[in-house]
Amino acid sequence: MTDSLTTKAAWKNLNAHYEQIKSKHLRELFAADPLRGKTFSLEAVGLYLDYSKNRIDGDTVSLLIELAKASGLQERIEAMMSGEKINTTEDRAVLHTALRAPRDATIELDGKNVVPDVHAVLDKMAAFCDSITSGKWTGHTGRRIRNIVNVGIGGSDLGPVMAYEALRHYTNRDLTLRFVSNVDGTDFAEATRDLDAAETLFIIASKTFTTQETMTNAHTARGWLLEQLGGDDAAVAKHFVALSTNAEQVAAFGIDTDNMFGFWDWVGGRYSMDSAIGLSTMLALGPDQFREMLAGFHEMDQHYRSAPLEENLPVILGLLTVWYTDFFGAQTTAVLPYDQYLKRFPAYLQQLTMESNGKSVTLAGQRVDYDTSPIYWGEPGTNGQHSFYQLIHQGTHLIPCDFIAFAKSLNPIGDHHDKLTANVFAQGEALAMGKTRDEVLAEGTSEELAPHRVFEGNRPSNTLLIEKLTPTVLGKLVALYEHSVFTQGAIWQVNPFDQWGVELGKVLAKKIVPELESADAPLDHDSSTNTLIERYRSLK
Repeated sequence: MTDSLTTKAAWKNLNAHYEQIKSKHLRELFAADPLRGKTFSLEAVGLYLDYSKNRIDGDTVSLLIELAKASGLQERIEAMMSGEKINTTEDRAVLHTALRAPRDATIELDGKNVVPDVHAVLDKMAAFCDSITSGKWTGHTGRRIRNIVNVGIGGSDLGPVMAYEALRHYTNRDLTLRFVSNVDGTDFAEATRDLDAAETLFIIASKTFTTQETMTNAHTARGWLLEQLGGDDAAVAKHFVALSTNAEQVAAFGIDTDNMFGFWDWVGGRYSMDSAIGLSTMLALGPDQFREMLAGFHEMDQHYRSAPLEENLPVILGLLTVWYTDFFGAQTTAVLPYDQYLKRFPAYLQQLTMESNGKSVTLAGQRVDYDTSPIYWGEPGTNGQHSFYQLIHQGTHLIPCDFIAFAKSLNPIGDHHDKLTANVFAQGEALAMGKTRDEVLAEGTSEELAPHRVFEGNRPSNTLLIEKLTPTVLGKLVALYEHSVFTQGAIWQVNPFDQWGVELGKVLAKKIVPELESADAPLDHDSSTNTLIERYRSLK
């Protein structure tokens, strides 16, 4: 039986330290160290992290590092990157880092170097993208492809959507990209309403080619296409490609298996945006810029693997999350990018973080006696400031925040960017320092109103400051959070690479579908579910 995390000496030491520091205010910590803003900052691979506005001191960092060492973090990192089967509940290796390894790298799994296979797929993707953008690939009627519709769900949708939005500045504007994920028919209807089937290519992203939502939308897309193009089944092969490993099902659908782009069981869905799942991203960016993004991923991978723990960006971010989740009782983390292009980044992180570490059982099969993943959420600034920041500043919940800012705008218009950046810096300062009652009264506020205008402060945040958003930088940012999640999972002793929690609802949904379609089907659910099904039947 594995010792519980909370019985480790490093955990107990950290808990004793928490009792000493929990009441200290950030104003006090900054006053005690005039250089605190530099003391608690890191710069690596082109990213600058200011973590000085956290409720920590030097002892906190040292104790968190000791906890990481006691949890075997360095060994876990090496095991992951060297191809050990650390996804023990599915007996799989975890090698998303191989997806962005350079062509001359060697990463072995069961005695075979997987890197050549990775680059064979990337080369095939690049050749396909060139055939689309050059006009060499034409649709069934001979017209060139101008519209790309990615059909997927989960990691087969969130990554491509986020990357497309994040890097839209760099995309080929001659192509229209749309994304369909929800099994709600509205999603498909609105994505295709103004498209010409003769100029539209569908990318069907499903490893097994059996995912219910994706294949429902895929068959709807097939019907939509054939209806517009005269019903000739031969049209399917000119307007559909597959991101899958199930050649039999792909062929049965009508897709030429030469246009099937594969990936491997050592790539989890939420870690797959830089695999064949990124075909829509490569089409939008072009192969060269897609490879720049991969290079950014790889640079962060190398930093995570080699940098000392105390100088390691993902390690520090991950340990701070453990600190607030397990000692301060924080239930959520806000990710607040001050760049409109990153508007889908918080949504992408929701799957990455919560599907990975939303676990209540350790690798050893024991129930945890501590909290695991917080809830991740967020919106781009400054929109959020006029929405939920009130709660972050003056509410009753402690919400650690990650601010993401860029020194240069991709769209420099007047003084917009200075105002944007001033806001992100001001928010971090306001959250940390707050405003005391005396300061409020000194401004002339009445005694009666003063309580409403006091800001307690002492609300923690990190600020990532980066020169400019580029494909390379996006790769670094995604890998930063991937490895932060892995750090958290290593401390919490959970498996960040399975997702059994999504299974039960899907199994029950398959049972309920025929019960909704037939008014006579017998029902054997709980009384609530039975009643809802009966009411749906009557309203339908």
